[in-house]
Amino acid sequence: MIVGVDVGTSVTKAQLVARDGRTTPAHEARSTVYTLPGHRVEQDMDEVVGTVVTVVRAALADAAEFAPDEPVEALALTGQGDGLWLRDAQGRPVGRALSWMDGRAADVLDAWTSDGVAQRIHRRTGAGMFPGSAGPLLAHLAKHEPERLSRAAVAGYCVDTIVQRFTGEITVDASDASQPFLDVGSRTYDEEALELCGLTPFRRLLAEPAPPGALFRLLPEAAEELGLPPGLPVSAGPFDIPACGLGSGLAEPGEGNLIIGTTLASQVLTDDPAPPVREDPAGMLLATPRPDRFLRVMPAMIGTAGLDWLIKLLGVRIEELDALLAQSPYGAGGVTALPFLSASGERAPFVDSRARGRLDGLTPTTGRADLVRALCESVAYSARHCMESLGVSGAVTACGGGARSGEWARIFAGVLGTDLHVSDEAVGIRGAARVAWDALGAPVDPAEWEARRRTVVADPEAIDFYAQGYAAYRRTLSTAREAWSTT
Repeated sequence: MIVGVDVGTSVTKAQLVARDGRTTPAHEARSTVYTLPGHRVEQDMDEVVGTVVTVVRAALADAAEFAPDEPVEALALTGQGDGLWLRDAQGRPVGRALSWMDGRAADVLDAWTSDGVAQRIHRRTGAGMFPGSAGPLLAHLAKHEPERLSRAAVAGYCVDTIVQRFTGEITVDASDASQPFLDVGSRTYDEEALELCGLTPFRRLLAEPAPPGALFRLLPEAAEELGLPPGLPVSAGPFDIPACGLGSGLAEPGEGNLIIGTTLASQVLTDDPAPPVREDPAGMLLATPRPDRFLRVMPAMIGTAGLDWLIKLLGVRIEELDALLAQSPYGAGGVTALPFLSASGERAPFVDSRARGRLDGLTPTTGRADLVRALCESVAYSARHCMESLGVSGAVTACGGGARSGEWARIFAGVLGTDLHVSDEAVGIRGAARVAWDALGAPVDPAEWEARRRTVVADPEAIDFYAQGYAAYRRTLSTAREAWSTT
């Protein structure tokens, strides 16, 4: 069996995964997300590392009952991507980690968008930068806190921070490195992209991507802390979005995956490493554990986080979601929404740090159910916009907390116009575990894993209704984008 860990933005999870796909219940530990003036969002690296220790030890306590005769074969890691996690050569933090939600570099990105740098980077690497991606954050620190960069040995991400602490290795998974300076076909950094951003002097901070199938070994002191054998193989990545795609069963080019989590991420598997040609320099082109497969991703900023905000504002519980959605008809009684509720704006399928959410069509008869349904429908419209931008042509899987709602999943199916194959399990951990077994030379049987899904059938009436609603959403969005550009 494998110990799988997913280091999320605010929650770290771990569970045991057997080769036949069985899992133990996930153990969780929360870490602090510091939201500070100036659109700054940060995390304490030591605290995040501590959550991994906590959940791994909790998961191991289930081993005797779960699979008493099976040894632990590896520790498989995945977690949040983007942001900037600066460390010294020993893995100690150089200041707090800058989260992918951080907005301090919005002015840098605005300048790069205005002068064409963002578009040129996108054409070279397929990376659609946003304020919380490594490029703008590095440029911001180079201007405002150069001493931090001079003290750092590594400008990395969440997962490779954990790897450095536990194994002593300075490395990065190719999926993390893909944003924004990697040529994913060759898995080497595009030096011209670094030069375009004025970041060539900081090239030394970028770890070389690990080759496919790389494994690292637990240091004795880390093994003791975790309760694992010293020298145990450690698999590091891919980060959470591609891990969810792999764990959901993406196998053939054209197949899509929708992650209805804190962020709303849409992705499609492809065999083409060429950067897409787009008017908006948005999205990601990611390397995967397979050298001949790549992922095109549209990671919208807000998914379930927007719903969390609304239900808290309305004084209802998340357990009431399905009942509320059932109380309001298609179209939410005329109420419509734009779901752009992040203080950092939006990053997919367009990039605009000024994007903001709104609710329209309110009347004295509007109820809480209408507001909730309108927001849920708008998130689904955003998903369709992302999926269309990616060119998804095959079956679509779905996962994440939002997919567990039967009513919301039916909205997504109706808006997308296709059946959804939904997994209610921790597919990011499952994806990381599959990568670990492949690296160990003992791949799992995909058929056994893919069977753990349920199908949400798209209702023809909903498909027809939401086709019109989606067209109205796109018109409203177009008008809103014009207004944002003048503010």
